[in-house]
Amino acid sequence: MDRRTLLKTGLVSSLGLVAPVFSAKAQATNYPDRLIKIVVAFGPGGSTDVTARTISPSLGAILSQSIVIENKPGGGSNIGAAYAAKAAPDGYTLFLGTIANVINMSLYSSPGYNLLADFIPISQLSAAPAVLVVNPKLPVNTVAELIAYAKANPDKLNFASSGVGTTPHLAGEIFNQRNGVKTRHIPYKGAAPALNDTIAGVTDFGFKTALSAIPSIQGGRIRALAVAAPQRLALLPDVPTLAEAGLSDFEITSWNGLFAPRGTNPEIIKKLSNACMQISQLPDVQKAFAAQAALSVSSTPENFKKFIETEIKIWGDVINSVGIQKL
Repeated sequence: MDRRTLLKTGLVSSLGLVAPVFSAKAQATNYPDRLIKIVVAFGPGGSTDVTARTISPSLGAILSQSIVIENKPGGGSNIGAAYAAKAAPDGYTLFLGTIANVINMSLYSSPGYNLLADFIPISQLSAAPAVLVVNPKLPVNTVAELIAYAKANPDKLNFASSGVGTTPHLAGEIFNQRNGVKTRHIPYKGAAPALNDTIAGVTDFGFKTALSAIPSIQGGRIRALAVAAPQRLALLPDVPTLAEAGLSDFEITSWNGLFAPRGTNPEIIKKLSNACMQISQLPDVQKAFAAQAALSVSSTPENFKKFIETEIKIWGDVINSVGIQKL
């Protein structure tokens, strides 16, 4: 091989090595230059879908690009999450994760994805606290009275949830453990029937999402004892927090956050995180979330990752202590 051939071969090899670097930089610099898709692992009309459709117009405006929502329900959110995890890591397929995905890391033996290994957390977007409610016929008006009544009547009370392993179920189990009481869990296929049977008196109490419970609370069909949040809700100003009611460190908050498939360019993650921070400060977005009894929030990718790690441990410990069999 002559000198010219060697030089040519070396140049081609060098170009082959640096081309991907230049390509990645160009990809990040030009991002986004086409439509972005946000995968929602629940059906249209649910709280996660509403969150996606609340933030997507503002996210699209900030990024100067169109955004579409793709609903992939099923498997307790595992189908949509696994689908998004396998997407190309180019920033054009994002995933709107929820507290369900954290719980599923311990609830399912094979969920089809790993929330930390297969995704890069971008930013939390919303936080919606649960409300502890009782049927009005139950002779209790405070959390202390509910605990006292449960202790005086072991195994007599029952609480409703939207299914085994859901946040309302685990919240009820935490309530039992923390207070040394015995109440029975009644699982339902969804939040609506669980709420309806608490209203009807078929079940005695439960932890409900504030958005779904507030109309019934305001209508006197169920009684709110406390909000499982660090501060009172503007829509329920007279309802104390659980801490105010005597149960410290007892916060049950549903949340949504944005994720990208593992391997997405850090500069793209940074652009998306900055956009989420801007969204959280928009009055229209804050107002829209407030109407859903939720807060508009944001976080850095690093802080969101730490939050996810903590959530996985907290809910994993609860599932193990309760002895829920993996699905």
